[in-house]
Amino acid sequence: MFKKKWFVILISVLGIATIGVGIFTFTVYKSLQNTAASMHTPLERDNPRTTEIDFKNQDPLSFLILGVDERPGDKGRSDSMIVMTVNPNKKSINMVSIPRDTRTEIIGRGFDDKINHAYAFGGPEMSIATVENFLDIPIDYYIQVNMESFKEVVDTVGGITVNNKLEFSQDGHNFPLGEIQLNGDKALSYSRMRKLDSDFGRQQRQRDVIQGVISKGASISSVTKFDDILDVLGNNVRTNLTFNEMIDIQSNYKEARHNLAQHQIIGTDARIDNIYYLIVSEEDRLTLSSELRQHLELDSDVAQN
Repeated sequence: MFKKKWFVILISVLGIATIGVGIFTFTVYKSLQNTAASMHTPLERDNPRTTEIDFKNQDPLSFLILGVDERPGDKGRSDSMIVMTVNPNKKSINMVSIPRDTRTEIIGRGFDDKINHAYAFGGPEMSIATVENFLDIPIDYYIQVNMESFKEVVDTVGGITVNNKLEFSQDGHNFPLGEIQLNGDKALSYSRMRKLDSDFGRQQRQRDVIQGVISKGASISSVTKFDDILDVLGNNVRTNLTFNEMIDIQSNYKEARHNLAQHQIIGTDARIDNIYYLIVSEEDRLTLSSELRQHLELDSDVAQN
């Protein structure tokens, strides 16, 4: 009788635990679903693909990540532009940082300007069209992040650690060489500095901050922190990805993360009408375009823009 009683108690505890795990899993799932819904912002543009992407077939796809510097009363510009091509068949990702001063045709405006101005002229649609024309590849999805949210995200995860390679001071903060701790305000200032080195150095610092957030976020187990992070994402990230597409990509493309190659667009400095631009040679543009098209398993012909 005694053993039977303890067996019943054990089964009851396990049952309650199982229900608890089920409730927690459902809550997390619903939170993710709600956050994805608040971030979802469809594009008003025609799909450049002739056929739809088949996630289960693991068709290669591409993303444009826009870090947008928005302030009250200002539509803002894309402070950073990163193109990612993902090929799960090759288990690889190509990441290309596009300097914001790159001079190219702004599609929809009909004149050449800094590539980051496309966002100010026509939002993510014009940014995507301009990048597609510049690199001669289709952009399947965009992820737009409000740069001001860097502060909230970093503070929400409890601060981050980065390895600083250039000692400098900015906005009243000092950033010594080596491993340093950053709160949200310092992380935003750290990621924006460009005067002492270049736009290339700034892009590296932005990637350092993003990597720091990912590393710190992956170690968080608190449900409260989890909900706080989702709130920040829901308020500051916009994408044309649906929740189901996010699930499909996570399921079918996650192995590609093991081999990430970073590319930096290079060019020459130039002043035109007393405005600074980065001029990318046609040879370099076509070479990079060809590499990305091959990674996306598109035809090898590159349009001569």
